[in-house]
Amino acid sequence: MARTEISTMGEFGLIKHLTKDLKAVQPSTKKGVGDDCAVMDFGSKKVLMTTDMLLEGIHFNLEYVPLKHLGYKAAIVNFSDIYAMNGTPTQITVSLGISKRFSIEDIEELYAGIRLACERYNVDLVGGDTCASMTGLTISITCLGTAAAKDIVYRDGAKLNDLICVSGNLGTAYMGLQLLERERIVMSGPTPNPSLKGGESIPAFEGREYLLERQLKPEARRDIIESLRKAGIKPTAMMDVSDGLSSELLHICSQSKVGCCVYEDKLPIDFQAAALAEEMNLNIVTCALNGGEDYELLFTCSLDDYEKLIPVEDVYIIGHITKPEYGCNLIGRNGEELALKAQGWNAFED
Repeated sequence: MARTEISTMGEFGLIKHLTKDLKAVQPSTKKGVGDDCAVMDFGSKKVLMTTDMLLEGIHFNLEYVPLKHLGYKAAIVNFSDIYAMNGTPTQITVSLGISKRFSIEDIEELYAGIRLACERYNVDLVGGDTCASMTGLTISITCLGTAAAKDIVYRDGAKLNDLICVSGNLGTAYMGLQLLERERIVMSGPTPNPSLKGGESIPAFEGREYLLERQLKPEARRDIIESLRKAGIKPTAMMDVSDGLSSELLHICSQSKVGCCVYEDKLPIDFQAAALAEEMNLNIVTCALNGGEDYELLFTCSLDDYEKLIPVEDVYIIGHITKPEYGCNLIGRNGEELALKAQGWNAFED
């Protein structure tokens, strides 16, 4: 039988391939595979459900990721999916695969981070599972949330001339990862970092704490959802930026059957991220478009909401929706037009 490598499809291609023939048989299933969350109807409120798995060596490196931070992040990435549907996270279950090198105290530290995230976002930890692992640490979290039917925002609602908006800044988490990786290599190499404290070599993190926080301890943008509601704005389509802006925007355009135009000079970029990118000879615009793990909210909204949108803090208009035949394009600072490509995180690439 012919063998097809998973890398030829990528993560989203594989999901689409495996689920293309799935048909819901339960009347309560309103939305299945294909969005940030599944949507189920059990009465006056709709139930949202999402799940994420983190694997040691693929999604995190315990050489520089503290277990408490890892637990916090593992919970937050699930909360972010619920907010991306304009919902409210309510419960999680946590399943762990644990190798013998971890102690009770290690897992307590991991759970301290998960519990802290739950406390801050008013989410209940209601169950889970643990089992032995031969390959390090595996974390799988399933999150439930709720939303009124009229409030739920899917990926397929973007319309011609809608504004394209994003919260926060882009590429900062990726630059935090680059910093951590650089210092890991330096600290483990034959020539230690010259920064000394008490006679010991230390990583060169001073002045770049924000980059580390964005990578190690991201936050879900509950505040943006609340601000949009107060302003009377309901997005027409929305996703969180986990795999990179380009990738997420292409998903919205594909599912909404539209094109888009994004402007390079409108992309929100943090100064620390830009400075480190220059130091490391990286293109910060490429990092902003494709870096991933920012967990900001990417959304479209009606042009009629422009006046309402302007006062909303930490939201930036970066482009607009176009006809599908125009494609998905980035307009450079000098007016040049470049096709957007999904070059973000792909778990199945070598």
